[in-house]
Amino acid sequence: MIIVTGASGQLGRATVERLLERLPAGQIGVSVRDPEKVPEFAARGVRVRRGDFEDPGSLVHAFEGASRVLIVSTATTGEVAVRHHRTAIDAAKEAGAGRILYTSHMGSNPASPFAPMVDHAATEVALRDSGVPFTSLRNGFYAASGAMLLENALRTGELAVPEDGPVSWTAHADLAEAAALALTGGGEPDGSAGGGLDGLTPALTGFEAIDMAGMAEIASELTGRTIRRTVVSDEAYRAGLVAHGVPEPAADLLLGIFVASRQGEFAEVDPSLARLLGRPPVPFREFLATTVSPAR
Repeated sequence: MIIVTGASGQLGRATVERLLERLPAGQIGVSVRDPEKVPEFAARGVRVRRGDFEDPGSLVHAFEGASRVLIVSTATTGEVAVRHHRTAIDAAKEAGAGRILYTSHMGSNPASPFAPMVDHAATEVALRDSGVPFTSLRNGFYAASGAMLLENALRTGELAVPEDGPVSWTAHADLAEAAALALTGGGEPDGSAGGGLDGLTPALTGFEAIDMAGMAEIASELTGRTIRRTVVSDEAYRAGLVAHGVPEPAADLLLGIFVASRQGEFAEVDPSLARLLGRPPVPFREFLATTVSPAR
């Protein structure tokens, strides 16, 4: 039995879909806070159980009989996020899982100015301390996040954001496939199915790193409309977010992306994901083409 948490979210749901291509549905279980959000999985024979990171007992039940558990990182940050992840790790250990997998990030770093990276680093310590074999999937920065940062610029024609650095934007679909491969064979010492993923993985990234100027150029070409990249100060960017109703903690979080990227935290390009998939990862340009429309 392979268990996937967060299966109602984008990465978790896509991972389950990839698992269903490889395994009988009866060997797959999902742990979700609200089972009613994934009726399609139950209808296909996947074991669906309620599992809440705030309720350790529910997780033990959701993880029952697990050989491997994929813990999809929570959407929260800070102490709450790390506590959630530790609770899930403890529950997987109690359920007797032979391996725990976790969706970490290429920028995992206890000193990062981007808060989620600190949480990932703390979770990786908890994984090591658990004594259970683990795989920490150090995923590249989601391409969907890059598209989100472009949303306002697509309306205004100006990408006005702080100084930044290159980012290895990586598609959810590729990372979900990698997770499914790791769950069905990762960690094998002969490096067969799953690529022999054990412990902290290399950065699982696309094949190029693109900064904001490059993203504006790509968006301009795809839309047929000039999108100009301009640099604003950190203070002006944060103030503008808050003025438009973004809560201060969320504004700080978004600003952290730019501070961390200009320090090079997301610039690494590694061939590991391509080797694991057996094909090139989806280019950012190709991903973005699915989310924007040419100007009329």
